[in-house]
Amino acid sequence: MKRSTIVMLLAAAIAVAACGGTSKEDKAKAQVCDARADVRKQVDELKALTPSTVTLDGVTANLKAIRNDLGKISDAQSDLADDRRKAVQTANTAFTDQVRATVSNVGRSLSAEDAKAQLTDATAELAAAYKQTLGRIDCA
Repeated sequence: MKRSTIVMLLAAAIAVAACGGTSKEDKAKAQVCDARADVRKQVDELKALTPSTVTLDGVTANLKAIRNDLGKISDAQSDLADDRRKAVQTANTAFTDQVRATVSNVGRSLSAEDAKAQLTDATAELAAAYKQTLGRIDCA
């Protein structure tokens, strides 16, 4: 009786593990989609800034969060199926390049007012870049 109970428990454990487990690809997809959603949130927060509400600390925090999210997307890519991996990699690279270009162009002005206006333009560019890159990744 003891042996049959052990066998039944072992079989049940294997069945639960096989059915309830999440594949590496599913986990990677979830990681990409979670990071993508947070990038969207950060871009929306940046886009909502006005010259009177913008602060260096606030922008820095948003950009740091975006950088971390892009790293998470990059880390998850290798566990995705080939077609999805290529699409995610292309989108992530394109958006990363746009972020770098935008950041390097902001703040080159001598006046604070001009820098704030540049930031407003830059956030609009990031929002457009998001739609054209990461925004196209299917997370449904």
